[in-house]
Amino acid sequence: MKFKTFLELVEMQAKTASILPYFMGILFAWYHYEELHLINLVLFFIAMFLFNMAVDAIDNYMDYKKASKEHNYREEVNVIGREKIPMPLVATLIILMVVVSAGLGLYLVKQTGLPLLYMGLYCYFVGIFYSSGPKPISSMPLGELFSGFTMGFMIYIISIYVNAYNVMTFDLRTFLIILFASIPNMFAIANLMLANNISDLEEDRTNKRYTLPHYIGKKNALSLFKWLYILAFAALITAVWLGIYPKMMLFTLVAIPLVRKNTKRFLAKQVKSETFVYAVQNLAAITSLQVLTFALGIWLNF
Repeated sequence: MKFKTFLELVEMQAKTASILPYFMGILFAWYHYEELHLINLVLFFIAMFLFNMAVDAIDNYMDYKKASKEHNYREEVNVIGREKIPMPLVATLIILMVVVSAGLGLYLVKQTGLPLLYMGLYCYFVGIFYSSGPKPISSMPLGELFSGFTMGFMIYIISIYVNAYNVMTFDLRTFLIILFASIPNMFAIANLMLANNISDLEEDRTNKRYTLPHYIGKKNALSLFKWLYILAFAALITAVWLGIYPKMMLFTLVAIPLVRKNTKRFLAKQVKSETFVYAVQNLAAITSLQVLTFALGIWLNF
């Protein structure tokens, strides 16, 4: 298998959704607790990244395996069929990535504590059953909820925990504060999945995948797509007002014109090869600006 093909198999282009919440967690841990544990940071990044790649490989594997033979999805769309990747090789790569990731995770549990075990088990459950099993999460109207919560919040809070486990009080109040702080990330990531499901609506129906747009209708799905961005920015402003984030993070709002323009473009036309990229650009703009302004806010104490 060519390296370029491997990158497509694990959907490397979509890794922004997991990497930037990871960095947000690092900044949050320093801002609120003044704690960083470098070894934990590196090990968690490797474990998270490997498992994220495994999940996307599982998604492609299961899509190929379950695809209807009524059209050319297997041979021309799915990377496994298009590039003629042997299925045993894909399965071996998936198992290897999951095992190494889980091993690193268990080591971190030993170093930090049981809360990480419970959070990790949830993430592995969602990741593995997102595309596999008799009722995959991705084939139900739950994909947006689970992808947004798992990548936008769980990666965020785990990144905080592995850095500040020795000083933070891991209680309901802390959980809710971090949950609220992660809303911009959660909603932007959920919209990435929503845009994907809107664009693939007819193809998904052919493959007997009934996602959220199937149940609420395309018109309502497009309205939800718009409102999730509005609520993401509203939550960010509120988080700054509450003191959860530094004032500097208000400069994230400079992304609004781009997000608005891209949203209008997607609302006007939903063709995956042409307009899905607008949801990707919105996610990158919202999350990267948060990381940048958060770091500047800590540095300038503003």
